[in-house]
Amino acid sequence: MRRLHILLRRSLVLAVLAALIFISYAVLRQRPQDLPWTELDLAEPIGLFTGRKLAALTGEPSQCRALLDQAGVAYVVMKPGGERHCAYSDAVRLESGAGAIALSPASVAPSCPVAAAFKLWEWQVVQPAAQRIFGQPVKRVEHFGSYSCRRMYGRSSGDFSEHATADAIDIAAFVLADGRRISIVGDWKGDGKDAAFLHEARDGACRLFSTVLSPDYNAAHRDHLHLDQAERGAMGGRACR
Repeated sequence: MRRLHILLRRSLVLAVLAALIFISYAVLRQRPQDLPWTELDLAEPIGLFTGRKLAALTGEPSQCRALLDQAGVAYVVMKPGGERHCAYSDAVRLESGAGAIALSPASVAPSCPVAAAFKLWEWQVVQPAAQRIFGQPVKRVEHFGSYSCRRMYGRSSGDFSEHATADAIDIAAFVLADGRRISIVGDWKGDGKDAAFLHEARDGACRLFSTVLSPDYNAAHRDHLHLDQAERGAMGGRACR
């Protein structure tokens, strides 16, 4: 019993110290987004807990849409669809307003948490990288879709894919303002600017999505970046490969 009390005291001390470290870090840097308990704001730069806060929006459609509204994101709410393992209820179709990246095909409607993460990725990762590396913005992102009622890797059994609930999107290519196309399948490998841009886009996505899978993971992802907001709980793991 005494040993248990000692362990509990030590755990409490460590928890308090961790909280103090987080608070000090955020205060010193004036970065509330680095604290786990502050509210998510899509206008803020990416913080230490931004990805987890985005994932926590799964199952909270009204809260998620409020964040999109607050950030001035143009979107259309889609009707619920599917059934059983393939049911979805929080899908939105992003609209390409002035200065926003257009999705191609434009009809894609991922879940709201995926859309929110995509906009932060656009603002904080993709466009800054494109401007720095190419001196121009990305005007369009090509994709392979979001919703698809299927199991992982198209298997006949096993867990359902995040695509089955529209909680994922597969990114295939980026089109720059001058019309040049940079694709995952054609430009991922190498030491040039195109490969550097794609890798930076992948690495930045890892800070915002629960799962990011690239050609570095396996052959099934040789032609796209898989981005999803899988529910793994507040302390769940994240995958970046």
